[in-house]
Amino acid sequence: MGKKCDRRATMKRLYIIVEGQTEQEFVKTLIAPYLQKHEIFEITPILIRTSKTGRGGFVNYQHLKKDAERLLKSEKKDFIVSMFVDFFRCPEVPHKEKWSVKSIHIGQVEEMEQCIKDDIKDVRFIPYIQLHEFEALLFASNEGFNSFFDEIQKEKAQQIINSYDNPEDINTTPEGAPSKRILAIKEDYDKVLEGNLIALEIGFSKIMEKCTRFRTWIEKLIELCKES
Repeated sequence: MGKKCDRRATMKRLYIIVEGQTEQEFVKTLIAPYLQKHEIFEITPILIRTSKTGRGGFVNYQHLKKDAERLLKSEKKDFIVSMFVDFFRCPEVPHKEKWSVKSIHIGQVEEMEQCIKDDIKDVRFIPYIQLHEFEALLFASNEGFNSFFDEIQKEKAQQIINSYDNPEDINTTPEGAPSKRILAIKEDYDKVLEGNLIALEIGFSKIMEKCTRFRTWIEKLIELCKES
């Protein structure tokens, strides 16, 4: 009888560069378990390095680029590098003349991702910018808010959810960003402490169902990690 194929040996490792602790924990507690169901077992979130000792925060594109290039230095092909950062307050990325002329946010995001990919120039790197920010995912369902909001707060959240087919579209003004809307409902909302707990209550499948750009990114990672 032939030897059984070790699926772990044939799957690529995945590194996801993130801007903060909330996204880091989201990768660990929601993205990783989902990818493991697809037999992708090595998923590592990497906080952006801002200095020799500092980590976290996306205030300078060069910080992200250096982290990506550091990970991509290896000539091995057994890993993929991606990124998970917010469009809201995203620092300027290369080729502003291309992405700044786009009239709608989704057009800007897609062009920014392409400009980052063109700048880093490595097929193992998959840029992803969350439209408009992490908190958009929390509006996929009121199930998460139900555990943390009172009745009046839940009703306000549901009104926002009902107004958008895709939560990733939530952001009419800087004051209308998803995180700002949550803070307007619950002044003591703590992103680091509550963000992932809310997401866990919603469930990854529901987030994937409602947030189409996010789903496309996850599906792309699965596809690339399974390529031989």
